[in-house]
Amino acid sequence: MSPLLDFSRFRANDDLGLALKAAPGRSVNKDGTFNVRRKGLSLVRSYELYHRLITMGGFRFLGLLLAGFLSANALFASVYLWIGMEHFVRPGGEGLLDRMFDAFFFSTQTLTTVGYGHISPKSHLVSAVAALESLLGLLSFALATGLLYGRFSRPHAQMCFSERALVAPYRDITAFMFRFVNRRTNQLIEVEATVSLSMLDAETGMRRFLALTLERSKINLFPTSWTVVHPIDEASPLFGLSAEDLRRGEAEFIVLIKAFDDTFAQTIYQRTSYVAGEVAWGGRFKPMTALDAEGHTVMDVDLVGAFEPDQSSR
Repeated sequence: MSPLLDFSRFRANDDLGLALKAAPGRSVNKDGTFNVRRKGLSLVRSYELYHRLITMGGFRFLGLLLAGFLSANALFASVYLWIGMEHFVRPGGEGLLDRMFDAFFFSTQTLTTVGYGHISPKSHLVSAVAALESLLGLLSFALATGLLYGRFSRPHAQMCFSERALVAPYRDITAFMFRFVNRRTNQLIEVEATVSLSMLDAETGMRRFLALTLERSKINLFPTSWTVVHPIDEASPLFGLSAEDLRRGEAEFIVLIKAFDDTFAQTIYQRTSYVAGEVAWGGRFKPMTALDAEGHTVMDVDLVGAFEPDQSSR
């Protein structure tokens, strides 16, 4: 197989830190995570409980907290039932269901340290178990509070990228382009984009990484959307390549976005990538913004990946 392009003619990007060994699949997943699986770690180290609790979805996190709360109370309620409800001062009934509810709600009052209502312990054994549960409750709520604070105080990007990149007419030439938008209403400034091309070197069988020159690599303000454009001129590694060439070379366009979050006063990052099959040839993105009756700019975030075939390219 003849070389798809002469890599020595273009500026290499050796700072990505990605493997040069040829491997099927993408290096960076669509959600920005790295396509790497680690082995040789213990179960505790590989699970990374704190990292998972900080990064998991909000509803899943709240569900986990609720499940932990109910499970802990059910466990201690079982202990109280095993000790015997005769060790409590309680005006409730003597049926099994009444005793179960009394034990469970006594456990919730103890775990949350809110104080006892109509039921209270009257033996040293129950008081000792209740003291242990109170200690565990204090530690658990301190941990949950720290996790909640960590989740809310940690800035993270919520950028939405077009599902496909385009190779489309651009001025008098063509260009590789993709579009992204900030899904949040917070203000991002000093937004920078870096795009690198990863392709197989047919001569060595190794992956090579090339930096793509962008029409504009930085914008000061980011109120709506940004279409990142790489002009395909004679200085571009994509010049003269077809869609089939990109597929044979297992091309991957690796995108890194860097921005300053004005709300948290911190720098945030987001990554994504496009493989050859996610590049559409001949088309143009549909407009995302329009003016309403009051003169406000209205942006439809759902249109970030919407494009239409370019009639002039047919």
